[in-house]
Amino acid sequence: MAKKKRIKKRPFAGQIAIVCGGSMGIGKETAREILLMGGSVCLIARHPEPLQRAAEEISAAKKDASQFVQTIVCDATDEEKLQPLLAAFVEQRGVPDYLINCVGQARPQCVQDLTLDDFRQRMELNYYGQLVPILILLPYFMEARKGTIANVSSMMGYFGIMGYTAYAPTKFALAGLSEALRHELKPYNISLSVLYPPDTDTPGLQKESEVRPAACAQIAGSVDLLSAQEVAEAFVEGILKKQFTILPGEAGWVWRLNRFAPWLVRRILDRKYARIHQQQNN
Repeated sequence: MAKKKRIKKRPFAGQIAIVCGGSMGIGKETAREILLMGGSVCLIARHPEPLQRAAEEISAAKKDASQFVQTIVCDATDEEKLQPLLAAFVEQRGVPDYLINCVGQARPQCVQDLTLDDFRQRMELNYYGQLVPILILLPYFMEARKGTIANVSSMMGYFGIMGYTAYAPTKFALAGLSEALRHELKPYNISLSVLYPPDTDTPGLQKESEVRPAACAQIAGSVDLLSAQEVAEAFVEGILKKQFTILPGEAGWVWRLNRFAPWLVRRILDRKYARIHQQQNN
């Protein structure tokens, strides 16, 4: 039986993580975990007020004076604005050890209520919002021949349900991007991880729940809700163990079932949707 890999008490000591989408939810809790384990963080988000609140809140997790919490106010999809800000950060602090991408948003709707612009907007935020920081920092990682890139996909990154036709493709795209990067960057000692969280209790999910179609809410509601802290703990542990695929909570068994018996997952979902659809139309 293989021994479980142990993680030392302060594995991030002396290391720096840039967390995009770090003002709330999984991003903020991931940054907190890194601080608790001895690291320093730079949080990036669009809105200054929640970003500052997050920085002040998680600063309490610092263990010593050598750690820092820094913020950058910027839209992660805006390469022109973000590039000089990250270049200045690298000039000041050095090449970071981790880039953790938690940018993303879901707005589930029935496909007939979506426009092409809805699909473009979701791709712009969810996919390019994680790709742009990668493209900016990659030259630094490659020159240093070190680094870890961790992206956040979703359970909707390996199967799809009704209501998520604009969201699921963006999460599949992140999975494909991460697969290709994992292979290409291996000679540069750059590792990749992808998080596939189930529904997580975050401000984003609360907004998402307000607009979910009724059938979508019933199907999605059958999966147990995790806290952002629980997901962040699993995320950080997986990153430290250099796991490529990180599957918190029920995401694990659903992923395995979908991989080895996708027809069964589709059958279960189809039957559930048919039952709900029939109830709604009776």
